[in-house]
Amino acid sequence: MQAHIAALSPLEVVGLGVAWFGALYAVAGVGTWVLVEHALPALGWGRRIDPRPPAPGQLRREIAASAGSVLVFGVGLLLPWWLLAQGWARLAPQAPAWRVAAEIAVLFVWNELHFYACHRLLHTRPLRRFHAHHHRSHVPTPFSTYAFHPLEAALLGSVPLLPMLLHDFSPVALLALPVMSIALNAFGHSNYDFGRRAPATGWRAASRRHHLHHARYHGNYGFLLAAPDRWFGTALPDDAPPSR
Repeated sequence: MQAHIAALSPLEVVGLGVAWFGALYAVAGVGTWVLVEHALPALGWGRRIDPRPPAPGQLRREIAASAGSVLVFGVGLLLPWWLLAQGWARLAPQAPAWRVAAEIAVLFVWNELHFYACHRLLHTRPLRRFHAHHHRSHVPTPFSTYAFHPLEAALLGSVPLLPMLLHDFSPVALLALPVMSIALNAFGHSNYDFGRRAPATGWRAASRRHHLHHARYHGNYGFLLAAPDRWFGTALPDDAPPSR
C-alpha cells in the first residue's frame, strides 16, 4: 500500500484530499443540520442553546470559507505523502483489529490535545486576527466547522504529522482521524443541548461549552473533553455572560 501511495502524483494527492475532506464536510454539516434542526426537535430531545437564527449571509460565508479550508487540507496532504514516499513514515496495513482500535483511541486523545494547544495559540495576540475569521459566527452552526482562515486551517491540519513520525499507524486509524475530527467539530458547533430533559453534562455538553466560547471569545478552548480546560485553568462557568 505504501508503494501505491508513493506512486501517486502530487496533483492526484491534492485531488483525492480535496474530495475526501469536501465529502466529510458536506456529510457532517448537512447531517448535523438535519439532526438538530428537524430530527431531534421532532422527537422532543434536547433544545437549541441560542434561539437566534444565523446572521444574514452567515451560512454562505461559512461554506465559502470552509471550501478554502478543504483546499488547504488537500494541499496539506502533500507533507504526509512526502513522509511516506521518503520512508520517514510507514504504514501498517496488516495491523490486527485490537491494534487499530488502540491507535484510534490514541489519535483521539492526541487530537484533543493538539486542538487545545493550537486553539490556545490562535487566541494569542500575534495570531488572534487570523482566528477572528472563525469567530465571526457569534451563533455557530454545523457549517462553521471548517470556516477558518487558511493559516488556521494549515495549523489544525498538521495533527497527523507528529504521530506518523513516531509510530507506524494502520491506514484505517489514520483515515479515522479526520472522520473523528469533523464529527466532533460539527457536534461542538451544533448550537444544540443534547440533554434529554435537563442540560447535558460530561462530553455531551461539548456543544454548550463551545457555544460559550464563541460568546465569550476567551476560555473553553477544548474540543470534546473538558479535561484540558480544567487542567490549564481556562474552563468557563456555565453561567458566564456573553462578552458581546
